Amino acid sequence: MLSAHQLCRFVDGETIVDTVDFEVEPGDVFVIFGPSGAGKSSLLRLLNRLDEPSSGTVRVRDQDYRDIPPQRLRKQVGMVPQQPTLIDGTVAENVTWGPRLRGEPVDRERVNNLLDRLGLSGFADRQAGDLSGGEAQRVAIARTLYNEPDVVLLDEPASSLDADAARQVETLLSDVMRDLSITAILVTHDTERARRLGSRGIRMEDGRVTRRGSIDDILDT
Repeated sequence: MLSAHQLCRFVDGETIVDTVDFEVEPGDVFVIFGPSGAGKSSLLRLLNRLDEPSSGTVRVRDQDYRDIPPQRLRKQVGMVPQQPTLIDGTVAENVTWGPRLRGEPVDRERVNNLLDRLGLSGFADRQAGDLSGGEAQRVAIARTLYNEPDVVLLDEPASSLDADAARQVETLLSDVMRDLSITAILVTHDTERARRLGSRGIRMEDGRVTRRGSIDDILDT
């Protein structure tokens, strides 16, 4: 579904991501695990060209992503950030923000179905500014999923929430990914979160891959 080939990123002479290779199969929840400062989020941003690699490339469905227009690439490889950034307006307007920017029609029934799956039934007409942190994060997830991406990039999607809200978001996200057979790449430094959500992945330290394989393989010390 997605593969990284010799990905590197250098900034001001410093190596941020160093020669990373991996492959993500359909239906995987692939974990990029490691301590803060290991280069995990920097690697994630390379996967849909939010940042440009200094060398190497990514293939999406076996197509070099440099041959895919950026707008289409970011629809195919969607991202849920650590901190949700919602626009002024309703929940439904936030979920459909991307398609509306592209001038595409909006399917209100699909919006409501996604919100139902994420525990937000009846929220479509609520104002985004009135949401709790956990609700806003779920709206951000719905916004990404509405685009029907091939791969979802998850950058510590519950790290800014309190423990109860984080567990609720994780449970709903796990259920939705399983039900919709979504392929995901999850960045986390949390061992238990990786075990709960992941199937396999890589461990990073100082921008390099130090382990790869099953969740147990990359988490065992």
